[in-house]
Amino acid sequence: MSVAGLKAELKEAGLPVSGKKAELVARLKESSSASEEITEVATEEVAMSSDDIESEEKESIKDDDISDKEGVTYSGGGFIVFIRHADSVLLLKRSDEVSDFNSMWDGVYGVGDPSDINHVLTRVEDATAIPTESLTFVRMGEPRGIEFGNRLNDVTPILVVSNTNVVEPKSLYNEAIWVDPGFVNVLSPDEVEGADDVSVMQERPSVSQLGEMYGDVAAFLFMLKTTIGQEQKIANEIRARLSGSGSLQDIQDEVFSVIHPRMMRGYIFIEATAKHHVEKLIGRAGGVTTPMRGAAKVLPGEAPFHVVSNYLEPKSATAGIEVGSIVEIRVGHFKGNRARVTAVAEGKEEVTVELFEAAVPIPITMRADNVRVTERVV
Repeated sequence: MSVAGLKAELKEAGLPVSGKKAELVARLKESSSASEEITEVATEEVAMSSDDIESEEKESIKDDDISDKEGVTYSGGGFIVFIRHADSVLLLKRSDEVSDFNSMWDGVYGVGDPSDINHVLTRVEDATAIPTESLTFVRMGEPRGIEFGNRLNDVTPILVVSNTNVVEPKSLYNEAIWVDPGFVNVLSPDEVEGADDVSVMQERPSVSQLGEMYGDVAAFLFMLKTTIGQEQKIANEIRARLSGSGSLQDIQDEVFSVIHPRMMRGYIFIEATAKHHVEKLIGRAGGVTTPMRGAAKVLPGEAPFHVVSNYLEPKSATAGIEVGSIVEIRVGHFKGNRARVTAVAEGKEEVTVELFEAAVPIPITMRADNVRVTERVV
């Protein structure tokens, strides 16, 4: 008998209905009002191992809880696999013939035990034609409850890495695209004709909680607007807050890095699993910490990685300087003078210039970062 059945018999007999299943069975056995049939069933139930009894009890409670949610029924577990290749993540579009989330963007959805990695990788191969030997498991997150119609599924996010970007969408899917992680939640410029990074910001039609699940196993880049000139100070304070033992301990594993490109003024980048963690970090949400002075706000949306990489890659001091360019000298005795570039030595990162105001043009060689281009060669 189920727990619910035992409780019904106890209630009819006027007996207490609290306790574990083994206790309910024992109570029925001792009751003179219990029928002989119940006693026989109870004897068989007691013979069960304690582990089986506890497992069945939990399953019964779990099913009862889910059935109370406005007609939504529990239908087991599944997983969504996010596939990374280099700096891109694979998104797949469901066929319009699929019953759940048709024509929506997704990772690779599968049914079964997410801890069975071989099963997970086989499902990825079935949906994308990427061989399992090209895939490497990275991590998995906690399951999220997602409604598929009137069914509630526990869906576990999983991250894998692929050494190939050749994909053939199959199974539930008829379209595939590799995108910067910054475009998991919004359409990328490549998907909207005539758009650029600033003007797109159109929400991506996707499976419920797709972006949140990606954040559970990976991370996004967020841009924090700051007071100009205070970028490094704010970055240092963020690091100090994350290393403390106070009210921000619960987000220490949710924020991974703080990036301050020295050539970028008024902004810093923060790598985190979700925007609300960054807002809590600077005291703009949650009400648990003092608002950080100089940290104005977290900009909407996630920043594409290529925006940051432009600032992280070292550039030659001669980049953008060509023979014939007009420059202004920034240091030394000739500071403020204008000159024309006559030679560029990229290997030495030096330029040779001739001053406009000199009576006799004399070539002057200096470091390329000592000049600033004011007019470029047309």
